Amino acid sequence: MKIRKTTRLDRGGAGRRRRMRVRLASHYGMCFGVRDALRATHAAAAEGPVTVLGQLVHNPVVDEDLERIGAGRGEPDADPGAAEGAVVFTAHGVSDRVRRRWQGSGRRVVDTTCPLVAKAHTALAGLVGAGYRPLVIGHRGHVEVDGLVGDYPEAVVIESFRDVLRLPSEGRFGVVSQTTQPRDRVAQLVEQLRRSRPGCEVKFVDTVCQPTKDRQAALVELCRECEFVVVVGGPNSNNTGELLGRARSLGARAVRVSRPDELRRRWFRGVASVGVTAGTSTLDETVRGVFDRLQRIAADLG
Repeated sequence: MKIRKTTRLDRGGAGRRRRMRVRLASHYGMCFGVRDALRATHAAAAEGPVTVLGQLVHNPVVDEDLERIGAGRGEPDADPGAAEGAVVFTAHGVSDRVRRRWQGSGRRVVDTTCPLVAKAHTALAGLVGAGYRPLVIGHRGHVEVDGLVGDYPEAVVIESFRDVLRLPSEGRFGVVSQTTQPRDRVAQLVEQLRRSRPGCEVKFVDTVCQPTKDRQAALVELCRECEFVVVVGGPNSNNTGELLGRARSLGARAVRVSRPDELRRRWFRGVASVGVTAGTSTLDETVRGVFDRLQRIAADLG
């Protein structure tokens, strides 16, 4: 999403403090993959009982919305007989092993895997088919990463340089990344792999998704102009957490909230400028609610 808006400054009489400015990032919030997953799940629920296998997207507001429409919750590794109605694969994707098991159960399957996550699966499968040992840069245990490595017992998840140092000094490595990883971190780890393992062949396919790259770049711009950044998103959303950490590394004071009522007026006393961004699983109306509440806080502190 491309929206930029700044509150007007209070240019009152001499000695009066300017009103806190509130600005939206040039790119923020829900990506097309998440939006499509929500639409498909709502459509399936309108036709009959549906069970989402995992958390559709990592956002508690979305969880409440799905509960409201009657969508049940299961797990990808559960017994297919325990699920009710149609089953939904989440936007994070699943391994082919999991997909085949559910498809073979005779249940209707609604696959909402983000196309860019599917692209990462295809890239990894291509590398394995070409004889490379699969490496995935990402967070061990994250549902997307579990889906990527689930078909390859030999796969290694790379979280840090320590993981790189545990790799053999010879061999052929095929590298992809979790789609929501910071592109700078991915590039750094690939370079460290190549330098520390000069005897290895390393083939890297960039699978960080464009929406993630856009939001990370927009955050850098936001932090140049704002001393405080509010990141809107779920507590277990990887891309939301990465935005929060990046904002802090750029020198901004930063907090994460899931919804407007989590904002506290005391955080903004003495603050001249606040930026707002959001993870790719955050609803547009949630971001708008946070922005509007910040404007009210700015007026109260005026």
